Amino acid sequence: MRGRLLGAVVVAVVGAASALVAATGPASAANPIITNIYTADPAPLVVGNTMYIYAGRDEAAVGNNNFLMREWRVLSSTNAANWTDQGARANIATFPWAGADAWASEVEPRNGRYYWYTSVNGNGPGWMNIGVAVGDSPLGPFTDAKGGPLISDSTANSSGLNIDPTVFVDDDGQAYMYWGGYWGVRAVRLASNMIDTVGAVVTPQGLTNYWEAPFMFKRNGLYYMLYAANDTQGCVTSSSYACQRYATATNPMGPWTHRGVVLGQVSSTTNHAGAVEFNGQWYMVYHNANAPNGGNFRRSVAVDRMYFNADGTIQPVVQTTTGPPPNPGGGGGVQPPAGTNLAPAATGSTSYVSPWETLTAINNGGVPTSSADRSNQAYGNWPEQGTQWIEYTWPSARSVNRTAAYWFDDDQGIDVPASCQVQYWNGTAYVNVPGQSTCGVAANTYNVTTFSTVSTTRLRLSITARPGLSTGVLEWMAFQP
Repeated sequence: MRGRLLGAVVVAVVGAASALVAATGPASAANPIITNIYTADPAPLVVGNTMYIYAGRDEAAVGNNNFLMREWRVLSSTNAANWTDQGARANIATFPWAGADAWASEVEPRNGRYYWYTSVNGNGPGWMNIGVAVGDSPLGPFTDAKGGPLISDSTANSSGLNIDPTVFVDDDGQAYMYWGGYWGVRAVRLASNMIDTVGAVVTPQGLTNYWEAPFMFKRNGLYYMLYAANDTQGCVTSSSYACQRYATATNPMGPWTHRGVVLGQVSSTTNHAGAVEFNGQWYMVYHNANAPNGGNFRRSVAVDRMYFNADGTIQPVVQTTTGPPPNPGGGGGVQPPAGTNLAPAATGSTSYVSPWETLTAINNGGVPTSSADRSNQAYGNWPEQGTQWIEYTWPSARSVNRTAAYWFDDDQGIDVPASCQVQYWNGTAYVNVPGQSTCGVAANTYNVTTFSTVSTTRLRLSITARPGLSTGVLEWMAFQP
């Protein structure tokens, strides 16, 4: 099961593209979950043993009462309590046709690819549009998938404000998208390529007091829709704020039956939520203004547990300042080493990758349950034998003193290696890192290699296979001191 979330906003803003930012280390369990930057409009997605949250970044200064949003971030966790900022994975420049306003977004996987639906100003006729980018892993890299908007003001029967896309792929493979602000909810079917619409845009029925921010999921054969409402009939004390109502349906296009308020008023005027099941527990992700110096234009993502009643209705979510307790699940996987992992911000390359495997697996942030785990993609170099390599390149020098390799073993020709060696680029050639500890080759764990700190733009892992076999990697992490 996967989940996501959508955003709400109604004020125009500026927007130049911002540079990708390197990941930071795990934050301690608390709400909001990240406080080094402001994040908003969260959309959750579970891939393997990792829960991702896709969110916009609020950059407005104190006293600036407009949204300033130029990039989309990815946050990740392996236990729903401790979160790592994986940096900006898309921004306004991802869409050459766009000019401003990186508003609410959501990622939906299909056929091994990840489609990132965004609210963005098209910088042309009209105002907000729905764009879509695509990547081969939950962390990308993401590129514009269509070359123009999926939905714009010129789309027949579009919303008065084309924002807040939520996309859902049903069990039969049919994909659906809901979106819209200014009380104007809309829905349409998507083609199997995930970047074209099929049939007419319709106006769904039954979403009582809908304002914006729809979020769709399915549980036990029943369809659920969360959405922001701003009525004062049991929702909020002032229509300047919003709550989260929800509805259910037996058909993905409705009609919907309103069920009540699932998340009450939060400390920010906008209220944006999504739900996901992770390690057997349901969670709601949302935003508020509770981070230091937070506000309506400096919001922060929070996570709390969500519970269903026996009849399928949802209990009102209790907002906490502590966040949920750690939920490592029952997969038995070893947790990644702590520290600031520089790998997600690097570009990977290799001597060889099998056509059916993927190089992006090595730094996509996955947390394997074992060396045989394929749930989050794998790198392998079968049928090549002998010594092969993978490497990371950064646009500027990074200080590194530790790596961690999780080996891939498919029991079909790819096995853990005989030996390995970490090397770095000294400006003219690759040389072994100084003071290297044993480069471990154990299965089902992170093999940590330490060495004296080096400053380099390129780091390489040289891997020597056992006789007659090839090698593979599920994740290779590189840590700053």
